[in-house]
Amino acid sequence: MSSWSIAGTLTVEPATARPDLLAEPVAKALAALPDAGLVGVAAIDPELADTAEFCAAYSSPLSASANCVVVAGKRAGETRYAAALVLATTRADVNGVIRRRMDVRKASFAPMAEAVELTGMEYGGITPIGLPAGWPILLDAAVAAEPELIVGSGIRGSKLLVTGSLLAALPGAQVVDALAKPV
Repeated sequence: MSSWSIAGTLTVEPATARPDLLAEPVAKALAALPDAGLVGVAAIDPELADTAEFCAAYSSPLSASANCVVVAGKRAGETRYAAALVLATTRADVNGVIRRRMDVRKASFAPMAEAVELTGMEYGGITPIGLPAGWPILLDAAVAAEPELIVGSGIRGSKLLVTGSLLAALPGAQVVDALAKPV
């Protein structure tokens, strides 16, 4: 396992060795990934899972954090879902690029209870690894280009350390230019 320059004060372990620090769908999906051994996990205080608090508490750069949001939209009476992954220093272009990619009239963040139920993950810890089959995973090109990232683990009590290239290789992943706008 590589050493992570973005880890700050975190103690990073191989994610495959610590399924107790992962939501069940994340652990299952990780086990099926060819590069799973390259993914790190670190336990954190669940009260500090929100990005800004996490970065401040663990001395991890905000620029190395990526946030995963669940987006919902309707087309012909059918609700469609997608996940969007953007750097924490940016905002997802939900009603522009994402809406067009989903081919829906209007897109919005999925309600918290719905996102939690559909993903099997905790709100504030939703991650692109282990999302429901068939969901597009839209990655901002800046995310895919990052050599080291911190993302959710499916629970609020830990974070995953991954590469942008691993995320871009996930089933259903699409790298999209200008998916996010600067904050």
